[in-house]
Parts: sequence; structure tokens; C-alpha cells
Amino acid sequence: MGIEIERKFLVTGDGWRAAAHAVVPMAQGYINDAAALDSGAQKASVRVRIQGDAAYLNLKSREPGHTRQEFDYPIPVDDARALLALCVGGLVDKRRHLVRHGNHLWEVDEFLGENAGLVVAEIELDHAEEAFARPAWLGEEVTDDVRYYNLALAAHPYGRWPR
Repeated sequence: MGIEIERKFLVTGDGWRAAAHAVVPMAQGYINDAAALDSGAQKASVRVRIQGDAAYLNLKSREPGHTRQEFDYPIPVDDARALLALCVGGLVDKRRHLVRHGNHLWEVDEFLGENAGLVVAEIELDHAEEAFARPAWLGEEVTDDVRYYNLALAAHPYGRWPR
């Protein structure tokens, strides 16, 4: 069983761009929706993701906080394309920029399409209390704000949020 310990932050400015050493295009969708999780009818999100030339089926438990169970399985890209057509809500398109800062690898997600304008940075940690260096471009922490979960962005894209 995989455990994910992840923290998520808004990004301010473009200072991270020069430090990015790789960019991976991603398209993902969800077999179930946020309402099923919010109601308690289901306890995990089921995501399909095409990531560059690879594809994955991912299940992630829905628990408050920054620690969740996560299961990630490679699947054929053609299967992923077929599964994306079965997803509820919209698809989430983004470019993931990999940025090393201090002793950690940051994943800076630059959203496209209906979520354009949103840029978030995620860091995966070995334990919940692990210290990490904060890059200058790191903004407000949104780890516990469900609006920024990709599952929520599929149903309620950032571009439709009231300003």
C-alpha cells in the first residue's frame, strides 16, 4: 500500500520557470465525482492520467489533511484514452514542471483549458512533519482547500470561479 504525504501551495510569479529541468504534459479525468466522495458513498477517487508517453490508473483515499493512501498502476495508453471518454466532469489538462529546490523535488502544475491561470506547487514528503526549504515563489498553502484538488477542478474549473 502506498502512502502519499503531500502539501500543495499556490505559486506567485514566474521565478520557478528558470529552475524547471523537465516538463511533462498531462491529461486526466475521474471515473467518479466529488459528490460521491463528499456524500460518503465512495471513499476514494479513481483517476485516469496520460502523462507524456505513459498512462496510469490511480486510486487515492479521501481523507482530511495531507496524508492519503494512494495506489498507482501503469496501463496501456490506448486503454487510458478509452477510460478518459468514460470520465465524469471535465478533463484536467496541465503541464507539470519539475523543479529541484533544496533537498526536494517540487511539481509545479500549470493548468490549461478551463483551469488556465492556476499554478500550484506540490511537494511530497517522507513524513508529515518533515522540514523543507520554501522557494521564494511559493505562496499560500492550499493543502486543505478541496477546491484545489484535481477532482474538484474537473467538476468546477478555476476559470469559472467568481473573482
